[in-house]
Amino acid sequence: MAHDKGLDNVAVHWPRTNQYYDPVAPAEFVDFGAIADAPEIAAPTGALALHIAKTGTVRATAYTELVDLLLGLDGVLYATDAAAEDEDPVIDPDGCAWIAGGLERFVEGHEKHGDLVTFDTVAQVMRDAVASGRLAEQQLRWLDQRLSALRDDAGNAPHWSFARSELAILAGFYRRCAERGYAVFADY
Repeated sequence: MAHDKGLDNVAVHWPRTNQYYDPVAPAEFVDFGAIADAPEIAAPTGALALHIAKTGTVRATAYTELVDLLLGLDGVLYATDAAAEDEDPVIDPDGCAWIAGGLERFVEGHEKHGDLVTFDTVAQVMRDAVASGRLAEQQLRWLDQRLSALRDDAGNAPHWSFARSELAILAGFYRRCAERGYAVFADY
């Protein structure tokens, strides 16, 4: 899914009370700023945490392919299903909980692979997760198809490079929204 502009996921009050969704005050995320000040935090993790603390928003463009792969759908952070149903690209609090849960399970499963998240480590974590489940052979075929679809025409993998802690912060944003009953508006 390609869009001309970047994608922001903005925390908003749920349900909307007028024609527009009211953004959540950044003060609801101010504690994310303390994470950015920790000396051992990777720079991308600190930058994401600080942006969330200041704006109550995630610049989601960089995470869309990864989240879609992890959750098995397309356009998750664009809220494409909600857009079709409601004409508003909004992820409700239950959807935020689902996204947070998927990211949290991935972050936990990636621990043995270290802090650097790449296309190859994502593939390994996902293979490990589906190999032990029901219908493992079918799920592994599905996963291989999804992974192949992400490669370019020359067969090169996406150049993903995330800190595992960065994805934990991303999960924390959606978990906060879910726990406090906020939705996320996909602004692009």
